[in-house]
Amino acid sequence: MVNTDKIAFGGGCHWCTEAVFLALKGVTSVAQGFVASEGEAISFSEAVVVHYNKQLIDLTDLILIHLHTHNSTSGHSMRNKYRSAVYTFTVLDSERAKSALHRFQSNFEGKLITQILPFVTFKSSDPMFHNYYFNDRGKPFCQNYIVPKLKILLEKFNKHVDATKLIDQ
Repeated sequence: MVNTDKIAFGGGCHWCTEAVFLALKGVTSVAQGFVASEGEAISFSEAVVVHYNKQLIDLTDLILIHLHTHNSTSGHSMRNKYRSAVYTFTVLDSERAKSALHRFQSNFEGKLITQILPFVTFKSSDPMFHNYYFNDRGKPFCQNYIVPKLKILLEKFNKHVDATKLIDQ
């Protein structure tokens, strides 16, 4: 039996975030859509739910990859739609995520604005947008926004990348 877990991430466009996590070894599935939390984060924001085999990739690696593949230090005007967040399903994962953010802050010049929030609910995006990048890599959006994030993966996190997923077919 595969030992899987789940975590959700928000930051940028969910098409981009989905492609990043689908390209990783140990990620078994990614659900693209919108996540809501509680308090000031009760509104839905673009995000993905990542199911992963924790024997192949660790939660802290997933968090570090997330921080490097979206603008995790910018409080830009679209943060309501693109909340920079790690949505946790358990108290233990929340504690691990907070510790990871504290530890990883030294990797960034600016202050990380990524929030650790409890996962409350999820709405799927329209199925026609699922697997957006891998269904048509040649789209201008893919080339302009997703490919640069995948290049970061290959440069900084190559040991976690499943290269067979990135080869054009």
